[in-house]
Amino acid sequence: MIRLGVLASGRGSNLQAIIDAIEAETITANVAVVIGNKERAPALARAERHGVPSVFLDPKSVADAPDPREAYDRQLLEQLKRYEVEFVILAGYMKIVTPVLIRAYEWRMMNVHPSLLPSFPGLNAQRQALDHGVKVAGCTVHFVTETVDEGPIILQRAVPVHEDDTVDALSDRILKEEHRLLPEAIQLFAEGRIRVKGQRVHIRHESLDCRPETLLIE
Repeated sequence: MIRLGVLASGRGSNLQAIIDAIEAETITANVAVVIGNKERAPALARAERHGVPSVFLDPKSVADAPDPREAYDRQLLEQLKRYEVEFVILAGYMKIVTPVLIRAYEWRMMNVHPSLLPSFPGLNAQRQALDHGVKVAGCTVHFVTETVDEGPIILQRAVPVHEDDTVDALSDRILKEEHRLLPEAIQLFAEGRIRVKGQRVHIRHESLDCRPETLLIE
């Protein structure tokens, strides 16, 4: 089984979707640790309720470092190594990760974003979608690279935008699809079915009996 490290800042509903999929045996992985940057994040409490180790790393502890973001990610990397994490999931993690972490987990880090990338990257994607008057929104699971929200797209799912939509209503509808899409993407990796060529992700029809990361890049 792939050992997952989940980074979360908020409610942890995508974390819950991963845990539910593991308990339902629809993904062959386990959550080795959940790490949060907010002490009272409900995601950490969710982890504890399911017997998953949780760690709070306080960003203030490195506030005086020459580069606080990189210093924080070095601490984060130490924890991921401590728990022997093989694959990292950003699930509502509200910090931009630095090359310190990205290079350590190159092609082994996924993020879920509430838009159909490359449209509406960054914060407030749902508000951006409504402000632009799009008729279709959705969510994307992509590999994390050093450019924010521009990594190769693994899976996407669309949802309709209604004429009377609010940000909250659209966000809730997108979130339900995130809960389905993220475990599906994790399982594709676990089965060795993902191949990356340039900016494109190709998904094989059959799974391979080998460590998935050894065959990821074509």
